[in-house]
Amino acid sequence: MAKIDFATLYRILPNHFRARHPILIRGPHGIGKSQIPHYFAPLLAEILYPDKVKRSAAYKPFMEKGQKEYIYPVIDRRASQMADAGDLIGLPFADGETTDFKQMKWLHQSNVKPYILLFDEIDRANKDVRQALFELNDSRKLYGHQLHPDTILIGCVNSSPGDNRYQVGDFDPAELDRWTTYDLLEPVQGWLSYVKPFIHKDIYEFIRMNNGHLEHNGEFDSNKVYPSRRSWVRFDESLKNTKLLEDFDDHYSDVYYICQGYLGEEAAITFCEFMKNREKQVTVDDVIIKGQFKIANKLLINQHMALIDKFADHEIFKAEFNEATLQNVCKYLVLVPDELAMKLWEVITASFPYNGVSIHQTIVEHPIETGKMVNVGEHLAKLNGQS
Repeated sequence: MAKIDFATLYRILPNHFRARHPILIRGPHGIGKSQIPHYFAPLLAEILYPDKVKRSAAYKPFMEKGQKEYIYPVIDRRASQMADAGDLIGLPFADGETTDFKQMKWLHQSNVKPYILLFDEIDRANKDVRQALFELNDSRKLYGHQLHPDTILIGCVNSSPGDNRYQVGDFDPAELDRWTTYDLLEPVQGWLSYVKPFIHKDIYEFIRMNNGHLEHNGEFDSNKVYPSRRSWVRFDESLKNTKLLEDFDDHYSDVYYICQGYLGEEAAITFCEFMKNREKQVTVDDVIIKGQFKIANKLLINQHMALIDKFADHEIFKAEFNEATLQNVCKYLVLVPDELAMKLWEVITASFPYNGVSIHQTIVEHPIETGKMVNVGEHLAKLNGQS
């Protein structure tokens, strides 16, 4: 089953919400699956009722005084913590000569008011609990109690086809048939774009240059600590309101042990080495303003990629190039590995497209091979398969 990224998932989920169908999100630990309901909580009312009059009629009975739009409350229940189906159905009580079941409070709430009902870790729950969910997903009721028509069901699990890393239960066809299922995995660059405003710039730069340390994708050894997207965010949170990274040389040991606790030994060693050598990293200014191409020529491909990513944020690319900048940009385009040249071209022209015209019309001396002249437009066309 093809994996889907967050942007695509967010684009198509409203179709399922409007149909009131339950959604099952499968994916590795720590990628943010359980945050999906919270993302849609303030948006869901308008998704279900685009017409403002109908939306007001549907949600007015449940809105607090002065509230302009209904924000969906999220009920988060870990199916793995439910001992048996009774944790869904409720407790028996005497009703005259018969007995009935008194509902769990959280389930009753989602029957009388629109909620997002999140069941997490379903694949770690016992069989009785999972079978009790059949009726809830299939008929939107449980033991005779009907969900509110606008309550939305979302499930999250780690298990997915071909992934044997987790000690979880399998889903049979009848169980999966009651869910609309998506396998989620956000590409590294998409995840970096999302977290960039929130995490420390040095942590962001490290992950951008060392993608392999973002998360572990191979076999897992028992009891060994491995990095995940969640643990990187938590590592960042632990350093908030401190100067440990700014004054890294004075706090090497502390940063190492904190990093090791969240991310494991290998990531801690590599991150601390990165921090020790960060001042030696090649910057945009080194290449585009200072023209230090001999240094740039020694970069590895992942270092070129990290440098190119920095171009998008640099002010110099948001205006028309002067002649000196144009010359250095063109020289770097000639120098950069062929497989990255078009990526660099896209970054350069994204903010100020006219610079692309100037680049195509420029001839420069090769930055390393003295006396060799390069027509940059022809060079790019060749790489792009146009000549």
